[in-house]
Amino acid sequence: MTRRTGLIDRAVARLRALVSDGTWPLGTRIPAEPALTQLLGVGRNTAREAVQSLVHAGLLERRQGSGTYVVGRSELGVTMGREIADARQRDVLEVRRSLEVEAARLAARRRTPADLAELHEHRTAREKAYREGDLDAMVSTDLALHRAIARAAGNPVLLSLYENLVGAISENIRFNFERPVSGHDSHDGLVEAIEAGDAERAAREITHYLSEHLGDA
Repeated sequence: MTRRTGLIDRAVARLRALVSDGTWPLGTRIPAEPALTQLLGVGRNTAREAVQSLVHAGLLERRQGSGTYVVGRSELGVTMGREIADARQRDVLEVRRSLEVEAARLAARRRTPADLAELHEHRTAREKAYREGDLDAMVSTDLALHRAIARAAGNPVLLSLYENLVGAISENIRFNFERPVSGHDSHDGLVEAIEAGDAERAAREITHYLSEHLGDA
């Protein structure tokens, strides 16, 4: 029994890692059971129990006749998602501002050449999506840019908090695009401030952007 429990625990840990590190992104259908047993190096029953463990944790979801899909990246994210499911958009914006202002400030101080290349790539993609009027692309590229800034901040605790709120942030971004309060903000000033290493300007740029949506700019 001890040996079998150890096998299940290791299989669960491997599955959790594949989900949390993005190897299996949100929305991905995980491999079918035969492939999963080979991947994990365990028997079918062990693989099945490991999958069920993550289903109970809220990271995976079984869909009848379709397969099993990734629906959460961490137990903390799932818990936070449940807690804020009915949060007002204003509440989410206030939390975004508290996290993103500091992320922008730190990113300006700590960004690497690789970080800057990623920021420019996401900003270009964001602008293209806006020109084409593709709402889904506008949301995904805007989110990608803000996540890249959070990574460039070089603070793993801040990044973890941001990533665990990404579902609510994505919905908030969509809400803001659907109900614009001013003209399009290309985020050129934000990216330029980070590139120039101007921490205070970077903080002002994101503060102004989010405060406009809050109505207290």
